[in-house]
Amino acid sequence: QVQLVESGGGLVQAGGSLRLSCAASGSIVTIKAMGWYRQAPGKERELVATITSGSSTRYADSAKGRFTISRDNAKSTVYLQMSSLKPEDTAVYYCAQGPNQYFGNYFRPEYWGQGTQVTVSS
Repeated sequence: QVQLVESGGGLVQAGGSLRLSCAASGSIVTIKAMGWYRQAPGKERELVATITSGSSTRYADSAKGRFTISRDNAKSTVYLQMSSLKPEDTAVYYCAQGPNQYFGNYFRPEYWGQGTQVTVSS
């Protein structure tokens, strides 16, 4: 059974930074694509960033230049480093796992984490 557990969320002031982590278990994580989504209150869930098993990355326009997705296959963990945070980044952030051949806008999540809250104050 695949489990994805996010951590690292919290309250931060605008302009600050946070690093989210997603620890994966129950699958051969190294051959999977991973992604981060977010969902703000009253809005649809949106894709923020994806990374393939070979560490190719794609970002939403809102994340480009501010967020960095990375992975440590030895630890079965994916990270989302967020900097220059804005109040509009406030959302629940979800980690997801999917087939490696689909990433970027074609990412197909098969498993989800429970989410971690990020709140950016102005």
